[in-house]
Amino acid sequence: MPTLRVYKMRADAVVPRYKTSGAAGMDLTACLDTSLTIAPGETARVPTGLQIALPPGHEGQVRPRSGLAARRGVTVLNAPGTIDEDYRGELQVLLVNHGSEAFTIERGDRIAQLIVAPVTQVEIDVVDDEAALGGTKRGEGGFGSTGV
Repeated sequence: MPTLRVYKMRADAVVPRYKTSGAAGMDLTACLDTSLTIAPGETARVPTGLQIALPPGHEGQVRPRSGLAARRGVTVLNAPGTIDEDYRGELQVLLVNHGSEAFTIERGDRIAQLIVAPVTQVEIDVVDDEAALGGTKRGEGGFGSTGV
């Protein structure tokens, strides 16, 4: 099993954990000195107080918590946010409030989830002819070309 190394930058930072044996994501929590309020339509960068080292060949995906999105309209702005294997800065979550009321975050609140997933890097082969890409049934159909 791959290992995620975690460094707590602050004593009150919460180490991510899987809540159940079948969970895909680990909760990320806010590590704040004071509460943080996000007004409707606004964004905020929320610190976790953590630095991580992902396993080789893996990425971190920061995804919304479904309860926050469904009940409050608060979600991860760049979902899923990507953490590269070689990133060593503080893990922060960019939240946006799509709801109609201000949303306040307190220290220790669960704000997002972290998924660790394998990544495949590819070789790039620039071809001289479009036909070298190979044809498909869809062809050149653009966004929405296969239906709603």
